[in-house]
Formats: sequence, C-alpha cells, structure tokens
Amino acid sequence: MQLFYRKFGQGKPLIILHGLFGISDNWVSFGKKIAHLGYEVFIPDQRNHGQSPHSPVFNYLALVDDLFEFIDEHELDDAVILGHSMGGKVAMRFALENPDYVSKMIVVDISMRAYAARPHHKNIIKAMKNVDFKKVHSRKGVEEILAKDISDQKIRLFVMKNLHRINQTDFQWRLYIDGIWDNLDLMFDGINVDEAFLKSSLFIRGGASDYILEEDIPAIDKAFPQNKLFTIPNATHWVHAEAPDLFYQYVRSFLGE
Repeated sequence: MQLFYRKFGQGKPLIILHGLFGISDNWVSFGKKIAHLGYEVFIPDQRNHGQSPHSPVFNYLALVDDLFEFIDEHELDDAVILGHSMGGKVAMRFALENPDYVSKMIVVDISMRAYAARPHHKNIIKAMKNVDFKKVHSRKGVEEILAKDISDQKIRLFVMKNLHRINQTDFQWRLYIDGIWDNLDLMFDGINVDEAFLKSSLFIRGGASDYILEEDIPAIDKAFPQNKLFTIPNATHWVHAEAPDLFYQYVRSFLGE
C-alpha cells in the first residue's frame, strides 16, 4: 500500500508513526524540530488514516507490512522509528521482526501486552458516525455533535483533525471509520515475538497514563534489553502533546547518544 507522507529535512532517516485516530499532521511541529538535528523525517499516514488508502484489512500484520513497503520504496537504511500508541506497537513489532532495517527505536506510551477493549475508542467512532454531513456545514456544528459523546475538549479537537473540507460548504472524515470499527478489537492485540531487539530503544510514558504499568516492564526489558524508560509526571497518553518540551529533550538526548 502506498502511504501518504510528509517529509522534512535531510540526513539520517527517522520515521514517525501516529496512533489510532491520529494523522501525520499531529506530528509536524515535532518532526520539523527533529529535522533541524540533521534528520530526514518521514511522517506517513497509516492505512485507513489521513490521506492514505482505505482497506477492510486493518491489523498489525498489515500495518507492519505497510511500513516495510514504505522503507523499501524510499530506500531508507538504518532508520530510526518512533511510534505513539498504535504506532508504537507497529514500531516494536517491526523492529523485532526486521532489526537490520532499524538503527534505534522510540516508543511512546504503549507496552507489548494485549489490552482490554476500551469503551472510549468505541465512543469516538460512535460520535463520528453521528455527524450527518448533509445537515452539518460548519466546524462548530461538528464539534457540538461530537460533544454529546466526547466530553473532553482535547480529545474532540484531536478527533476533529480528521475533518476534511471537500468544498465551500461540505465536510467529510478522512478516517475510514467502518474499516477501523470492524477491526477495532485487533488494535488491542499483544506482541509475541521470540527474538529480542538488541539495539538502543527509548520508551516514554505518561505518569497519569495506564498504558505502561510496572508489571509491563519485565516483558519490555526482555524484548528490548538495551532500553531506557522515562516517565513524564502528570502527563496522560498524549504525553508528547501535553509536555512537548520535555518530550523533545528526551528524544533529542537519545538520538545524540
């Protein structure tokens, strides 16, 4: 699958993978800062997200295959891979299965374990499905409908990044909502790979998030024995957005080692 992507800078390749319901645009500011360090930063939209193609097949095997094709297409050698949430699981699985293609790996607030289904993911899709674009013709109107199911304004604004104007009066979602809904449970799968990734890895978690718990650390240490784990106090799952300066400092320091 040929993915849409944004690119900044020149130098060593670094690929940023967004999370579920995310989009490449979420990482542009961070990507530009990293590019100034001497990196060629690629930020693809993963399948069923952003401007990339839609598919009824949506699982980690397909996402890892997409990343492999992307690296092969752009002839990227020894890339650094950074992934948040769903993107972090893609990064981990890819690094474990294809270590020769990766120089370093950065994972943001996700562990290797399988997760129980989280109702707020379904609430997000339900809220998006409730928007009738035949009747709603403004961003404010869309947000008012989303607010009925998504009380947190930060999450509403995050979801609205997927809102796309197709002409002067009409909008649509860039996300392939049905493809994600039909395969949502697969996004909570765990990673079971026998081999370890022996190169440097960085894990960053939010202190107010429950995605990387203390009991997750032994499995991470076994699969990624050369890892460093940092916790950003009071940050939630969107640690990179809530503490951008500290997050950037951790990544910059790790890249410079």
